Amino acid sequence: MLVGLARTSTTEQQAGLEHQIETLKKLGCEKLFVEETSSVGQRPVLEQAIDWVREGDALCVTTLSRLARSVPHLWQIIQRLEEKKVSLRILDMGVDTATPNGRLMLNLIGSIVQWEREVMLERQAIGIKKAQKEGKFRGRVPVARRQTEEIIRLKNDGMNPADIAKTLKVGRSSVYRVLADNPFKVEA
Repeated sequence: MLVGLARTSTTEQQAGLEHQIETLKKLGCEKLFVEETSSVGQRPVLEQAIDWVREGDALCVTTLSRLARSVPHLWQIIQRLEEKKVSLRILDMGVDTATPNGRLMLNLIGSIVQWEREVMLERQAIGIKKAQKEGKFRGRVPVARRQTEEIIRLKNDGMNPADIAKTLKVGRSSVYRVLADNPFKVEA
């Protein structure tokens, strides 16, 4: 049986999700699992799909990015499917792990994707270092530091650090750090 999995990260991507569903139905998927969630967080629908498939089934996705968030995550999914004797089809790549060629292609593609990500991260780090040297990049200002004046005002109004942290939605330790860095502004 062909089992389809469609995913979108946000509700604004409905057209993309509808296209995935249409493509999977045209392929002949008899069962569809659809989720609207980021690939980074929990994936309950993906888990349901993997639990649901049976020996001889094929889990079908339109693109690799709809299935896995990283190469290690992809291999975990593939291993779980192989344990159940279920193949994986990635339609836009023409990959079908039920065939030796499909397994070879998936391994090659996975390796290239991982290499590409590592090279991109190296280039990004080089660019950040260059920008820091030129004074163009300092990183983000911590949230609590941006609220220094408000933290001091609330403390001077008699609010305790734990309540300040809750009110401003910052960490309690951050509040203590701001107060310690500004002892002359805090009234005794």
